[in-house]
Amino acid sequence: MNSFPSRGLPAAGAVLFLLLSVATGARDDGPTPDHATAPDVLRFAVIGDNGTGDSGQYEVAEQLAAAHAARPVDLVIMLGDNMYGRQQPRDFETKFTRPYAPLLRSGVPFYATLGNHDDPGNRSYPGFNMRGERYYTFVRKHVRFVVFDTNMMDDGQLAWIEETLAQVREPWRICYFHHPIYSSGARHGPDVELRVLLEPIMLRFGVHVVFSGHEHVYERLRPQKGITYFIEGSSGKLRKGGVRVSRDSAASFDRDMTFMVVDIAGDVLSFQTISRTGQTVDAGEIRRTPGT
Repeated sequence: MNSFPSRGLPAAGAVLFLLLSVATGARDDGPTPDHATAPDVLRFAVIGDNGTGDSGQYEVAEQLAAAHAARPVDLVIMLGDNMYGRQQPRDFETKFTRPYAPLLRSGVPFYATLGNHDDPGNRSYPGFNMRGERYYTFVRKHVRFVVFDTNMMDDGQLAWIEETLAQVREPWRICYFHHPIYSSGARHGPDVELRVLLEPIMLRFGVHVVFSGHEHVYERLRPQKGITYFIEGSSGKLRKGGVRVSRDSAASFDRDMTFMVVDIAGDVLSFQTISRTGQTVDAGEIRRTPGT
């Protein structure tokens, strides 16, 4: 088995959790909270690189709560670096349950992937709904989400990704993981090694949209071979001036922290990117060709 380079993963086992309660949400089709959107619409939020416990994270979380109060979201996806610095049980209070309390109280599940600052043991934390798995998949309504662990991409995970995507029957296919394979970010840029490994599989099985974090900015890339890529890495950390606009960049925002709200209705995905002051900094639609 080939082993590809680790990307700064912390030592495992710093945090141990007892799974004493059932994780919120469902691994596959499950009950939808009473407050959820219409049966034919899936509405979800996207946050990344958020787990600082600082005022910026809380201000973004307040805007997310306001968006949820105006029109409820069904779930939140987390793009990694869910926790920075110390990751003891009490830190999950200040860096997760407290900032996102309004959504958690109303039963909104969060589904995480691991970033390079996350302790690997965090995959057993019930609030992240990873159920001890580094990579996993779940379905909500008419959307299949496939979650990768790009800290360590090995042959076993690649085989699982291919097998999982080959079996997808839902009309929408969304993948998310921490390290972007397309990026205009000044700090990290695109992970070309990962692109060589992952892009052919995602193209072969008709993935429509990919979300990543890692760069502490927001960016929407022009469709690459039919796939639209988003970077949402500024929900708790910001690198001002962190985008070097390239020909692949359709929109970017590196002046404040952000999060996203996404609606999928039929063959149309609508997105809105909102700053911590409530400003809409990007919005648009992605149309899926029926039958793809």
